[in-house]
Amino acid sequence: MRTVNAYAATSATEPLVKTTIERRDVGPKDVQIEITYAGICHSDIHTVRGEWGDIAYPQVVGHEIVGHVSAVGSDVSKHSVGDLVGVGCMVNSCRECEQCLAGQEQYCLKGNIGTYTGVDPADGTITQGGYSEAVVVDEDFVLKVPESLDQAAVAPLLCAGITTYSPLHHWNAGPGTKLAVVGMGGLGHMAVKIAHAMGAEVTVLSQTLSKQEDGLRLGADHYYATSDESTFTDLAGSFDLIINTVSAKVDMSAYLGLLAVDGTMVNVGAPSEPLAVPAFALIPARRSWAGSAIGGIRETQEMLDFCAEHGIVPETELISADQINEAYERVLKSDVRYRFVIDAATLA
Repeated sequence: MRTVNAYAATSATEPLVKTTIERRDVGPKDVQIEITYAGICHSDIHTVRGEWGDIAYPQVVGHEIVGHVSAVGSDVSKHSVGDLVGVGCMVNSCRECEQCLAGQEQYCLKGNIGTYTGVDPADGTITQGGYSEAVVVDEDFVLKVPESLDQAAVAPLLCAGITTYSPLHHWNAGPGTKLAVVGMGGLGHMAVKIAHAMGAEVTVLSQTLSKQEDGLRLGADHYYATSDESTFTDLAGSFDLIINTVSAKVDMSAYLGLLAVDGTMVNVGAPSEPLAVPAFALIPARRSWAGSAIGGIRETQEMLDFCAEHGIVPETELISADQINEAYERVLKSDVRYRFVIDAATLA
C-alpha cells in the first residue's frame, strides 16, 4: 500500500479537505500513475453533495486524470514507465457481457466500475478518484495521451471530450449534418469544437448571447439565444441532430420542435429532475429523443487521437488544490470558461 495526498469530501455539506488515502500495491496487470493534472467535472459536485444518491465518505472524486506511468505490473503490455496516459470515468467492468465484448464498457450489463464511488474488484475497497497524487488502475482502462496535446489542458477530454464525441460519432455527425448544441459550458464548448472538426454545420443554442464570440471562435457557424422566443419559431424543423448538454430542466416540446423529420435530440446533460416529453413533439415528424453516456475505452482512445489530429483541447483554467472549493462555487455560478483543471503538484 502507498499513502498519497488527496482532497476529499467528508460529507454532503462540508467543503473538501486535504487528506491522505491509500493506493493498492501494483498487481500483475496494474499501472501506477503519478497524476499531473485532474479536471473538475460538474458530476464531481453532484456526487459529493449527494445529489445523485448516497455515497460513502470520505470520498475523493475526479475522473479526468492525466499523468505519467511510474510503475507497471509484470503482465502489463500496453504501457511503459514514463508514458503519458489518462484515466477517465471507468476503471473496470465485467469484461464478459455483450456490451463489454463489443467495446462498450460504459454500458456494461453488470455495471461498470466508476473511477470513484465504485467497488474495486481488486481489493473490495471504494474507488477514489483523481484529486490525488497517484492512482493504480488496470492497464485495460488506461489510455494513451498523445504527446502533441497540451498536458495541462487535456484532462477534461477524458469526460467532457468523450461525452460529446460519442454521440456525435454514433449519430454520424459530419458534412451535411445540421447540428445544434444546447448550452455553451464545459460540455457544450467541446461539442462545438469536435462537431466543427467533423465537418458538421454547428449552431449554438444558449440562454443568452454572452458567449457568442467564444462560440463562433471555437467553430460554431451560428449562435442563438434561447431566451428569445423567436429562436424557436425561426429554427423550427431545422436540425438533424441536437446535443443537449444542459443539466437543468428545459422545455422539451420547444427543443424537440427544432428537429427535422427523423431528427434526434440526445441528452448528455443529466438533470436531477425528470423531463416531460409530450408524445406529439415526437410523433408527427418521427423524431427521436435519446441519451448517451461517455464512451468505451476503444472509442475514448479514438477520441484522443482525433483531438490530436485536429489540435483540439478544452478551454481551461488551471488552479491549485487549495482552490477546489472556490472552483466548485464558480462552476455552480457558471463562472468558468470552460473547465477547471487542478495542478496535482500542488497537493504535495
